[in-house]
Order: sequence, then C-alpha cells, then structure tokens
Amino acid sequence: MPVMRTTYNSATVRLYHLSDADGGGAATTLFYGPLGEAMLIAEQQPQDVQDGLFLATDNDVVAYLDLLES
Repeated sequence: MPVMRTTYNSATVRLYHLSDADGGGAATTLFYGPLGEAMLIAEQQPQDVQDGLFLATDNDVVAYLDLLES
C-alpha cells in the first residue's frame, strides 16, 4: 500500500489531475499548498476527477485514492 513519506498536514504538496487523454494526457495543477487543504479540495472533486488525482511532495508522489486506502 502506498504511503507518502511526508504526511503531516502542513507539508507543502502539489495536487494535480493527470488526464488520460490521447497523446499521453496532461497534468493540471489544482492546488499548491498544505496537505490538509489539498485533501479537502481533492475530496470535493467528482469521482471521475478523483480517479486521476495525485499528490506530490519534494520527495514523493502518490495517487489520491491510494492515499485514502492506506
């Protein structure tokens, strides 16, 4: 199970959506700031968007839904 190495609420993260569009898709940043706030923003997204959400710190990247399962 993926677990982010940086998990405290004030850790700075990038919340982004990775589309699966033809041609490799694109990463769209939704938020850059504290992990706690990023998680609130992520949970407010529709399920189809949540499926493509990722959180990145300076040393890790994890899928949003994988983080919820851990």
